[in-house]
Amino acid sequence: MIMAVPAVAADSSSVENMPETANGPTEDFTEAQKRPQFGTRFLTDPRQVFQHNAWDNVEWSAEQEEAAQKKVQENGQPLPAEKQEEFDSRANEYWNDFYTIHENRFFKDRHWLFTEFPELAPRQKAPHDSEEMGTAVQYGLNGGEDVPSSHIDTTFPGASASYRILEVGCGVGNTVFPILKTNNDPGLFVYGCDFSSTAVDLVKSNPEYDSSRCHAFVHDMSDASAEYPMPDRSLDVIVLIFVLSALHPQKMQNSINRLARLLKPGGVLLLRDYGRYDMAQLRFKKGRCLSENFYVRGDGTRVYFFTQDELHDLFSSAGLEKVQNMVDRRLQVNRGKQLTMYRVWLQCKYRKVLAPP
Repeated sequence: MIMAVPAVAADSSSVENMPETANGPTEDFTEAQKRPQFGTRFLTDPRQVFQHNAWDNVEWSAEQEEAAQKKVQENGQPLPAEKQEEFDSRANEYWNDFYTIHENRFFKDRHWLFTEFPELAPRQKAPHDSEEMGTAVQYGLNGGEDVPSSHIDTTFPGASASYRILEVGCGVGNTVFPILKTNNDPGLFVYGCDFSSTAVDLVKSNPEYDSSRCHAFVHDMSDASAEYPMPDRSLDVIVLIFVLSALHPQKMQNSINRLARLLKPGGVLLLRDYGRYDMAQLRFKKGRCLSENFYVRGDGTRVYFFTQDELHDLFSSAGLEKVQNMVDRRLQVNRGKQLTMYRVWLQCKYRKVLAPP
């Protein structure tokens, strides 16, 4: 029997599985606001499963969980170490090839983010002209320390902004451009970085790219020594959407530690990524496993499937406190082919601890 469990936040229209999405029509923020959060459509009668395209928070039976575990174990023999090293050393090449082939036709613009993460939505108040803003910016950039204004870095892109958002793994801008399009706050500045130079070039060539409001740059987040163009304690929000899972598991903690330093006290890190036993994991055949729960796709790109505890350990070890950490079990339906597909995604929000006043 398929049962429903209490609601959790998510979005019933987003499909994040490589490579299963295509670029679709955009919508304005008013339309995005009308979309309910995840956890509003429950399947109470299994006979009605093909009445809708997706059902929220579908509880797995013990048998289904056991079958998923068995399938992962059967296909979990790791590839030889030299083959794994090849995929790691050529990661940039594989992602550039991916964006060269797909360009901007792959993902839909992620307007659902405004529903799930209000921090990205148009702000009700733009304090950039107030004395409060000036205090907040100085406090944020200097961790609460009383530092002379002459020592504050005002030369980096977006230095004059009062609200700064960074998306790591921005791809071709399917998060960056909806934020810029719906948020006309003059104090807003959006950064987007990606491992792929091809992806960043596509962002910069987009007609909506405005260097006075955003800055796109190439960056390898797995390289903890690589410098970001903004100083520590300068960001209000960091967004990680299906990107942390592309890193080698051994490089994840240092990457999160580095990002945490960029956040202002009180700033938040927002994540949505693949959960353990997601349909995408169960589809991998033998010969695709790199290490436990870490796989390589046919195009050479890699993906890891998380548990809630793993993500909590990563973020809390970086000095971030939990605001949200939830699992979204989705039953997606192909009504034409009468197929059911079980998705498992994780959604997190972690905040940098406020420094003492």
